[in-house]
Amino acid sequence: MREWTTPGKLRAKGIIGMNRRNIRYIGRYNNRRLYPLVDDKLQTKLLAERFGITTPALIGTVTTQFGVKHIGELLAGHQGFVIKPAKGSGGKGILVVERVEGNDYIKPSGVRMSLSDIERHVSNILSGLYSLGGAPDVALIEALINFDEGLSEYTYEGVPDIRVIVFKGYPVMAMMRLSTAASDGKANLHQGAVGVGLDIASGTAIRGVQFDRTRHDHPDTGHELASLTIPDWPTLLLLAAGCYEMTGLGYLGTDMVLDRDQGPMLLELNARPGLAIQMANGEGLRRRLDLVEKQPEGVAAQARVDFARHHFARRSELEATAEA
Repeated sequence: MREWTTPGKLRAKGIIGMNRRNIRYIGRYNNRRLYPLVDDKLQTKLLAERFGITTPALIGTVTTQFGVKHIGELLAGHQGFVIKPAKGSGGKGILVVERVEGNDYIKPSGVRMSLSDIERHVSNILSGLYSLGGAPDVALIEALINFDEGLSEYTYEGVPDIRVIVFKGYPVMAMMRLSTAASDGKANLHQGAVGVGLDIASGTAIRGVQFDRTRHDHPDTGHELASLTIPDWPTLLLLAAGCYEMTGLGYLGTDMVLDRDQGPMLLELNARPGLAIQMANGEGLRRRLDLVEKQPEGVAAQARVDFARHHFARRSELEATAEA
């Protein structure tokens, strides 16, 4: 991205920065009293259930240090699971166990953990090690996602997820985050995951980035990114758009996964979504946000999705590069 080297060029691309995001969009459209609905993953999950939105199955929760000693009983019979802090952010504190062999709990990387390692991790979650502001937390234990096998060549030791920025109920920009060896199997761009911008109209790849540099293939699997297409894309966008009514938040990041049996599932929500999605798309958010602000209130979710797919369509830069 050498062309994005001056403030003027960034403005020409419609790039919004953190100050504008915080004041112009989050401050104006997100009521702070609603933040707990998305900052607490347990509240999000319970809210989604009330609205009929599918989320990964909840195995259980650990709320006290006394409960840590009983986690072995809670995990008994589960061959894979995810442990995460209810109030964590940026992928911190998420532990994925892919399978259990005897007394060993094995991560996607092959690293083996003992039950005492699991207990220590959960204890750290409860103490607030990974939570926003270091506040005492709750540990959620969820079933593993059986992600769509058609996406396996695009990721490494982890489940890829799809981030969609939803503004006033309109899906305005999307990307898929692909885990890598550098990101330790987590779909977090700051830790080294690959971000792939997605065309809102079709769910196909536009461009790929890793560590703010353009990528045309996955660094670990070697698979090219141009052919990436998200299955069941219209359903996923409708699910994302519906999170506006579910939360009442006007500027929202929705994180979803594709389960091979249940289709699109809501993973979590974010009231302060990051801005790296602009880099992954090679385009700023401002033009799209300005257009949405001109739309009338009370538009149904399906109509909002149709509007976005029509107005925010993009051609793949990956395909254009390959053709050149």
